Amino acid sequence: MSTKSIFRILMSLVAIVCTVYFTPWLILRAWLAPIPDTIQEQVGMAMNYQLDGIIVYVDQGGKEPQFYTAGWKDRDQKIPTDPDALFKIASISKLYIAAAASKIVASGALSLDNTLEELLPEVAKPIENADQITLLMLIQHRSGIPNYSDQANYPWDKPFTENRQALELIYGLPADFAPNSNYAYSNTNYVLIGEILDKTLGYSHHDYIRREILEPLGLTRTYSLLSEVDQDDLMSGYFVGYPLDIKGNDFIHPGGSMISTAEEVGIFLRALNDGTLLAQKEQEIYSSVYVYEHTGLVPGYQSIAKYHPDIDAVVVQFVNTNGGYAWNIHEIVYNRVVKILRRNQEKE
Repeated sequence: MSTKSIFRILMSLVAIVCTVYFTPWLILRAWLAPIPDTIQEQVGMAMNYQLDGIIVYVDQGGKEPQFYTAGWKDRDQKIPTDPDALFKIASISKLYIAAAASKIVASGALSLDNTLEELLPEVAKPIENADQITLLMLIQHRSGIPNYSDQANYPWDKPFTENRQALELIYGLPADFAPNSNYAYSNTNYVLIGEILDKTLGYSHHDYIRREILEPLGLTRTYSLLSEVDQDDLMSGYFVGYPLDIKGNDFIHPGGSMISTAEEVGIFLRALNDGTLLAQKEQEIYSSVYVYEHTGLVPGYQSIAKYHPDIDAVVVQFVNTNGGYAWNIHEIVYNRVVKILRRNQEKE
């Protein structure tokens, strides 16, 4: 055996040892577990990894949509997970706002080249480079504006009740980078877009999304704000190491405030991807400005919503636990669900 071959084998062994040594055991156990035959078995197995409840929605072309659940909708009351439960979809909300912005741009009421200084002069002065940051850069997270939710004094336990309070956290801060020179995900961008849409429309962009996006799709259980829903219908939310249900925390900022069901997120996502939601010009604009899938995360809630074109499947997964290694487990379970779908399609 050559020296080079021996070296490669040794390096492979070192990589395996490092993975085992440095990867937390809970994640490693979830990753190494055999993939079961069915999605329901996989969803049930998720409860072995410190998650409280899980909903998986699968809409595969030519088949009836399927729901898979395990765990608790309400851990304290011992109420099992309900596939129709409402859920805080967090940053998946950005897909709806980007779609709304694309429609308004297509109408001519806005231009992607409009600057923040032109659109919101009242907030431009304390934001660096406001005269160079465009609407397009805000949508694409290429503005360089710092993320308000990354600031040490953002009150996760008692969320702000006004957008102004979130914006004030980043006023006067240096830009993360020059406009359009880099990418950095920033929730501040979508607070500003929400304000821009409200000002352009002359009324709430929430109402616009309901009338122009939700109602045409027949979505009656998708909401912009927690205040619009009966919290008994909302899946409870939990944070690892914290004993109380935190579903009452109200995150009102655009791009993170929406509430829906797994099914309605799935219906929206398929329509966004297959072109039935937007007119041709609107779709062309959307395709040039934003993505067609998203994840979401606020305390107590994490979600993944993606369309997989190779198997023509929309897969939406909700987990009502975060903190610790919950996100890692969430992703592992999601990827294994998709693998099961692909494996089953190969057998057909």
